[in-house]
Amino acid sequence: MITEDIFPVEPWQVRETRLVLDLLGNTESLFALSNGHIGLRGNLDEGEPHSLPGTYLNSFYEVRPLPYAEAGFGYPEAGQTIVDVTNGKLIRLLVDDEPFDVRYGELLHHERILDFRAGTLRRTAHWRSPAGKQVRIRSTRLVSLAQRSVAAIEYVVEAVDRFVRVTVQSQLVANEDQPESSRDPRVSAVLNRPLVAVQHEHSDRGAILLHRTRSSGLMMAAAMEHEVEVPGRVEVTTGSSEDWATTTVICGLRPGQRLRLVKYLAYGWSSLRSRTALRDQAAAAISSARYTGWDGLLASQRSYLADFWDSADVEVEGDPECQQAVRFGLFHVLQASARAERRAIPAKGLTGTGYDGHAFWDTEGFVLPLLTYTLPHAAADALRWRASILDQARERAALLDLTGAAFPWRTIHGEECSAYWPAGTAAWHVNADIAMAFERYRIVTGDESLERECGLEVLVETARLWASLGHHDRHGVWHLDGVTGPDEYTAVVRDNVFTNLMAAHNLRIAADACERHPDVAGRLGVTEQEKAHWRKAAADVHIPYDEELGVHPQCEGFTTLREWDFDTNQTYPLLLHEPYVRLYPTQVIKQADLVLAMHWQSHYFTPEQKARNVDYYERRTTRDSSLSACTQAVMCADVGHLELAHDYTYEAAMIDLRDLHRNTRDGLHMASLAGAWTALVAGFGGLRDDTGVLALDPHLPRGITRLRFRLRWRDFRLTIDVNHADVTYTLRDGPHHSLTILHAGEELMLTTDAPKTMPVRPRRPLLPEPEQPPGRAPLRHRKE
Repeated sequence: MITEDIFPVEPWQVRETRLVLDLLGNTESLFALSNGHIGLRGNLDEGEPHSLPGTYLNSFYEVRPLPYAEAGFGYPEAGQTIVDVTNGKLIRLLVDDEPFDVRYGELLHHERILDFRAGTLRRTAHWRSPAGKQVRIRSTRLVSLAQRSVAAIEYVVEAVDRFVRVTVQSQLVANEDQPESSRDPRVSAVLNRPLVAVQHEHSDRGAILLHRTRSSGLMMAAAMEHEVEVPGRVEVTTGSSEDWATTTVICGLRPGQRLRLVKYLAYGWSSLRSRTALRDQAAAAISSARYTGWDGLLASQRSYLADFWDSADVEVEGDPECQQAVRFGLFHVLQASARAERRAIPAKGLTGTGYDGHAFWDTEGFVLPLLTYTLPHAAADALRWRASILDQARERAALLDLTGAAFPWRTIHGEECSAYWPAGTAAWHVNADIAMAFERYRIVTGDESLERECGLEVLVETARLWASLGHHDRHGVWHLDGVTGPDEYTAVVRDNVFTNLMAAHNLRIAADACERHPDVAGRLGVTEQEKAHWRKAAADVHIPYDEELGVHPQCEGFTTLREWDFDTNQTYPLLLHEPYVRLYPTQVIKQADLVLAMHWQSHYFTPEQKARNVDYYERRTTRDSSLSACTQAVMCADVGHLELAHDYTYEAAMIDLRDLHRNTRDGLHMASLAGAWTALVAGFGGLRDDTGVLALDPHLPRGITRLRFRLRWRDFRLTIDVNHADVTYTLRDGPHHSLTILHAGEELMLTTDAPKTMPVRPRRPLLPEPEQPPGRAPLRHRKE
């Protein structure tokens, strides 16, 4: 268990005070470094022991077969899996003739620090070899946010008490041994040694290895170069072969003397460029890194992060754990997206192999809201990636005998990779989630160029999909049948409220966008009749409502289904212990669905409806998904259950820092990391934008005495500073002198002349705080 005695709560870093080998899998994920292009798991420098070795390049994948017990028409035939590429982190050390290995000799001191402001992973160790020789090791690792293809490591060895002969072996290693990832021998065969050697070369102090994947045909290059500083004589040699390259440094150190090694790394890949072009690209990146130098890389990293925190930081007074966690989440979401540059943001970022490295609707639904308000260019790049796979989405729709585009439930390259149709293909809401993300970007940034460049085409093709999926009945009501909403315990249903509301929103914003860009719409073949059909479908959409209970059924008939027997079936997560044939026809919910609709389409529901819906669905939601806690936090805060909302915020924030789902080893949960920001900013800050204006309605739980956060809105930078009595809005700068927002539902004009302070509107719950299913109350954080 990841506990505070090993990982103290500190505001700007995660620090591991002693090495616990049983936690290596978790710390490899927690201490991962990335820039959205390169990802390095937080493995020990010497490579062993490890849980899961991992070096990743965004969207560099291998094709593998998808197994089916019984296939069906339209089922995807091939999956895509992220590949562990050439490992450049390895720096092995021998003290005299004994290898530095934390399992041998005596580890007198060991500490690692992930620094959110420096963007580095620092490690210090004091080791006594089995022969009694002592050395101190200090390493600092970074993946550059300023130079996309570059990573670097500073490695320092100091003799402590006696003269030692030190040998350092700095390596590039491809096709590392991996833990078994699948019981299917076909899959294992594909992922066993997935890289085929193309070229290798070396110089005195560096090397380059080129490889390609066997089936997907992608080619990659990894390069390293070294700077060596040591008093006295030193010998440096380098050798290489197909799957490895090693630079060896040998020297002698008297007590107090140090060997300093700086290792520059460069990575690149392409499906189009030639071997020589890719080799030259890696070599150029190495040259650029050496020109910048280690100190220059550190300075540019800190400068990049200073700019980010200036626009994105969230300060939480009274709750140091949430303070650390929200910054941890912001840092990792930044790392997953900063230099992704028109490639996907995977659900696990580049921190592990969970979900095979796939991107889901998590990106548009949970990660992009954060980025749109804090790092809008990264949000734009992620949306451009979605637009780049539009052709595959059109092909998928055509295969399914539909018009428009059907975006994949899970993918790396753009093709559908979900082998489970009810929770994959039938979850059509991914189309509307993507459309919403394009619209939010336009509203929040005020930039319509992205819509014109690629967004309008996405909006049109997603609207066309809804038009072909839905139908008007004989009473003129528009329905969507055979769909799965966010809740995967209720699948292939009629009129899921979340899906219907989101589809209607998609249809409306597509029609509106066509009005803004009639020339582009004309080129896409959009007619007045088609736009009128979209608007009519949106206006006629059926939103079920149970008059007797006074709640919205999650889907048509949901409130009449059998109740789940929690007395005898409460081994969570249910999907690992109960068959879907038992889950689907009952009122048991995996994750927020109708409740998520009330967040994203908040204006559709009255305060009374929100209160009753939260009360009803809290009692039936098992929260077997990491996506749920942040949404429940937002809506519990919305209806006045502030202490319960604080509990959910804490859980969302701690999913990885405390390994609450027991799977942090596989990689971090990007959506939940972003969800901690959402819970604080949208929950306790009351942020909403679904009516096209910036609306805030802050209110705090007892355990948070002050919340201060920053936002970008149409080139303005705002700071919102909340306590229990009032909120101060500061318009820091922007394109104009003033900005009108909504505070607690009322218009408020802000100016750059001076901050404006307003009273916090009291938030009194209409109903008592609801209970959760047995054993599924959130991790308690409240002060009773």
